Amino acid sequence: MTSDRGAPVFLNGMTLFSGGAGIALHTHNCAESVVILQETAIVEIDGTKHRLSTWDTTYVDAGVPHRFRNASATEPMRILWTYASVDATRTIVETGVTARVDAEHRRGTPS
Repeated sequence: MTSDRGAPVFLNGMTLFSGGAGIALHTHNCAESVVILQETAIVEIDGTKHRLSTWDTTYVDAGVPHRFRNASATEPMRILWTYASVDATRTIVETGVTARVDAEHRRGTPS
C-alpha cells in the first residue's frame, strides 16, 4: 500500500529475495516492522545479527542501521514490510544516498 493507492498513515508491501540476496545496511526516517513470510533470514540490527524463520517479526526504530539477507543460497525468501509513514525513506549507510521507499514500489515497477 502506497500513498498513491490511498494509504494515509503507513506504507507496506512485500519483497522477494533470491537465494543469498540481501539489502545494504541502511536506515529509515520512521519505524519499520518486517515479518518473514517464507524461508530463513539473517537480519542485522544496530550491529547485532539474528537468524529468523517464517512468521518471526522485527521492529526497528527510525535511524537504526539494519539489513536483511536471505540465509538460503538457493531458496527464495519473502518478507512483508510495514513503515510507520507513507513518506518513508531509506538511506544507505555506505553512500549516504536517500530515496523514498514508495518510489521503489510504484505500480509497474518491479519490487
